[in-house]
Amino acid sequence: MHSDNVKIFSGSSNPKLAESICKELSLPLGQIKLSRFKSGEIYCLYEETIRNCDVFLVQTFSHPINEHMMELLVMMDAAKRASAKTINLVIPYYGYSRQERKAAPREPISAKLVADLFSAAGATRVVTIDLHAPAIQGFFNIPVDHLTALDLISDCIKRKNLPNPIIVSPDAGRATTAEKMANILDAPFAMMIKKRPEHNESVITHVIGDVAGRTPIIIEDLIDTGTTIVNVVESLKERGALDVYICATHPVFSGPALQRLDHPSIKEVIITDSIAIPEGHSEKFNVLSVAPLLSDAVRIITDGGSLSSLFKYGGV
Repeated sequence: MHSDNVKIFSGSSNPKLAESICKELSLPLGQIKLSRFKSGEIYCLYEETIRNCDVFLVQTFSHPINEHMMELLVMMDAAKRASAKTINLVIPYYGYSRQERKAAPREPISAKLVADLFSAAGATRVVTIDLHAPAIQGFFNIPVDHLTALDLISDCIKRKNLPNPIIVSPDAGRATTAEKMANILDAPFAMMIKKRPEHNESVITHVIGDVAGRTPIIIEDLIDTGTTIVNVVESLKERGALDVYICATHPVFSGPALQRLDHPSIKEVIITDSIAIPEGHSEKFNVLSVAPLLSDAVRIITDGGSLSSLFKYGGV
């Protein structure tokens, strides 16, 4: 790639992923100083020139999400005022994506608000992975490169040669993704019907599909508190399913999620490093790296080409 004018900098949310991306591209990670004033305000200083450079800022929206979002906005403003040619945001997990519509009167559409903030701060492009709702791409007036970890996860499952697999969508919203994965693995798929009495709470009401004697593979875009996943697992076991494999791109893991996922009926949890997870986690967790995917995207963005070449089984 033409690397002379490409600079990659990391926010404080997932520096290990940023380092891996740079290693894939044979580029040094950019030097940046991020600190806090006594009041808690964020300070940013680029410790190398970025004038007329294509700047890539790697920041995922992990906890504390609002702190990391504000840090990214400050990094963008500093880059814009330092005469960066382009400001490309590499946001593996796009936060606030579950607030992409009004589900009740007088609610915000926070995913749109965040998109407006990024545009106003000077972003020229966004690179992200597995948005909760693909329509969020339309909230931006700048290019959005929407990648997927489905190929990565599907290949991992393929190598396991699981007995009688069945792909399970935990709700109607994941049905399209579950169907794609079922086609990749040449397996049937089932779907759960649930209702949400409160945020981060769900109750399974129906299971569509025969799961008895099969190995369920639950596919999700993210795991937050783990409550929904555990409810799905227990519903599947009640209907005669074998031990369950969980697949998700984004390990948000709020509250006691790690403990909940250490469930006796969960065989393995396959996730990516889009969000850094704590060290010393259960051996059930299989963490796949999205660094090669993101580095290929950076290479295509800077050198030209088609991002569709990154989708082995078709895009999102």
